[in-house]
Amino acid sequence: MDAAPRAAASTEAPVWRDPARTPDERADALLRQMTIAEKVAQLYGVWVGASDDGDDVAPHQHDMSEELDLDAILPAGLGQLTRPFGTAPVDPAVGALSLQRAQQRIAAANRFGIPALAHEECLAGFATWGATAYPVPLSWGATFDPDLVREIGARIGSDMRAVGVHQGLAPVLDVVRDARWGRVEETIGEDPYLVGTVATAYIQGVESAGIVATLKHFVGYSASRGGRNLAPVSVGPRELADVLLPPFEMAIRESGVRSVMNSYTDLDGIPTAADARLLTGILRDEWGFTGTVVADYFSIAFLKELHGTSETWTDAARDALRAGVDVELPTVKTFGADLVAAVERGDVDEALIDRALRRVLAQKAALGLLDPDWSPVPPALAGAPVDAGAVRGTVDLDPPANRALARRAAEQAVVLLRNDGVLPLSAGGAPRIAVIGPTADDPYAVLGCYSFPAHVGVRHPEVPLGIALPTLRESLAAEFPGARFEYAAGTSIDGGETAGFAEAVAAASRADVVVLALGDRAGLFGRGTSGEGCDAGDLSLPGAQQALLDAVLAAGAPTVVTLLAGRPYALGAAPQRAAAIVQSFFAGEEGTGAIAGVISGRVNPSGRLPVSVPADPGAQPSTYLAARLGRHNEVSNIDPTPAYAFGHGLGYSPFVWSDVQASATAIATDGTVTVSLTVGNAGARDGAEVVQLYLHDPVASVVQPVQRLIAYARVDVAAGARVRVSFAVPADLAAFTGVDGRRIVEPGEIVLGFGRSSADIVATCGVRLTGDAPRPVGSHRARHATVTVER
Repeated sequence: MDAAPRAAASTEAPVWRDPARTPDERADALLRQMTIAEKVAQLYGVWVGASDDGDDVAPHQHDMSEELDLDAILPAGLGQLTRPFGTAPVDPAVGALSLQRAQQRIAAANRFGIPALAHEECLAGFATWGATAYPVPLSWGATFDPDLVREIGARIGSDMRAVGVHQGLAPVLDVVRDARWGRVEETIGEDPYLVGTVATAYIQGVESAGIVATLKHFVGYSASRGGRNLAPVSVGPRELADVLLPPFEMAIRESGVRSVMNSYTDLDGIPTAADARLLTGILRDEWGFTGTVVADYFSIAFLKELHGTSETWTDAARDALRAGVDVELPTVKTFGADLVAAVERGDVDEALIDRALRRVLAQKAALGLLDPDWSPVPPALAGAPVDAGAVRGTVDLDPPANRALARRAAEQAVVLLRNDGVLPLSAGGAPRIAVIGPTADDPYAVLGCYSFPAHVGVRHPEVPLGIALPTLRESLAAEFPGARFEYAAGTSIDGGETAGFAEAVAAASRADVVVLALGDRAGLFGRGTSGEGCDAGDLSLPGAQQALLDAVLAAGAPTVVTLLAGRPYALGAAPQRAAAIVQSFFAGEEGTGAIAGVISGRVNPSGRLPVSVPADPGAQPSTYLAARLGRHNEVSNIDPTPAYAFGHGLGYSPFVWSDVQASATAIATDGTVTVSLTVGNAGARDGAEVVQLYLHDPVASVVQPVQRLIAYARVDVAAGARVRVSFAVPADLAAFTGVDGRRIVEPGEIVLGFGRSSADIVATCGVRLTGDAPRPVGSHRARHATVTVER
């Protein structure tokens, strides 16, 4: 419904309604007609139905949520609607109808007829009841397959768009620096290049569906002290510039992303929500970002409540606006009436409001929300009856095509860490299989904390899950129909019970093979062993799981240790004693079928570790991106060498790498060298190999990691076939932040290594970078090698 005539003296359509004008022109025209109260109203969201009783899905939700009088708020307008689908279980079609009616109410209430922008979580799927639960981002990293992740993003975006959502709060571009941090499951891995390429692909998919993707959390969240959620961050300028910022920079430059969310933390004493150097200086002035910056939930209020850098709510609002935050989420706390009054008094510069509003209105214009023919009816309900009873059940957010994509992603994400030959298990005969462990019969064991069932559904036990979630026990039974199974939980995930050990050991001793399922329960703020606010003191398996693992291994039966987890864990003696180790990272609704398929051999495993698996649970923080002093040496008794390094993964096809060549042994610091090798499949079945290219800089003016990933290629190779894989490597990929803080390419020797993992470099090519002096490079530097696969 168009209320614009009430705002215009002429019958001629106002400029801001004209789709032929640019979004910026339309935003400027509308901004000039608005009162201060109307301006500010476009800069916050409201969270209808959010709990304020302490049952949190956001930090300090019960402290920050207040009952709102919508009738009093809406006449000024409304910027955003927070999680209309992701707050409580709702049938998708009924939710779409409810959103339609809310948008009609919002547009009718304000004199310009402007609807709200609706946002939702979409970290591992559209976080609403009945929607597909895809593998979590850590599993995306394990696929080393940006094209697949782009498909996932496009499908998630299409599902959200169909029911009237405009913005998705994903992906997470934080680089893992300490795997004790609870939100590791939400990240893509511990390497900035892998994170950047995979996240960029996901964003491209989401944005292709017309959904505004949101980069988070900008920046440093994952580098908190001690791996604690919301803890301070004290990284140096080079770690910030060379590890934490590059994924965000890549996404800004290459993905078309239209929104960024600030981090909760403080970086060297400056809260990110008030850090103009980051949110304006780097993000906008240096990188050229023109979209909106939205506050992580309550992070503006945290400037007063948690950081102590703002004295009042209005001070917090002013400080965030000065830094470059445009929108307060999830609900109005600091951008309310007091801020309006402060602007009217001149205590807060109206130019700050106008700067943020211009970006918000331009985005609404680009989304079609200011068009004269805007309709509140979501595409999924076009032509449908307007009665909730009639539309119920008419929108399917988990169709067969979604499940097929989720299955393909899960199968590519499973990582085979160890195999003494026991796998694949033959599906023939009648083997006795003992299925043991606390995640074996748990449907939630494949879900991350931002999946709807784990995030919201657990607070509504009376409501069905909404999607099919077969347990690993059920999937193994389906995979091995002739087998004889015996099941014993042994212990819970984190309760520490040992009373069930005897039953588990007895079952193991009677079995031909044991599948021992261990891992995590995703949750929030201490209600799980993985997830937001579920940090770990060390990387020991939760509860009594390590003791159960030791007891089962001692029983003597061949044991396939199977991890359904949100982070890597140290596994004691299992890397030496287990028959096989299968690692999955919350692989989604099709995850248990993928694991069972790997165990049977139906799936030829091709996943690679996006994070290292530690050997010592206490040798943290550690990362493969360590300098020489960060690795095992003679001056410390703590050995951080992982049990399985970043990039590691086995399969059932033996691949032979040969004929390594380089196009040159020396290039200029602005040149390009091509390195190539032949990958042959010497096995009897088709498979996929992941060729990883690492850069080693033996001598540099500042300390460098021993190895860092600069390119990779996932290649499918038929049985008996060979392919030629080439990487054209620009010298820019050797750049780092020098002594004076500038990013440079430095003359000298570099070594390009073809690796099966960061610790298994199969072949190397030495290349000398020539030049009289270091060459400065900026934001427009090359970020990728050109990959060619010849068959």
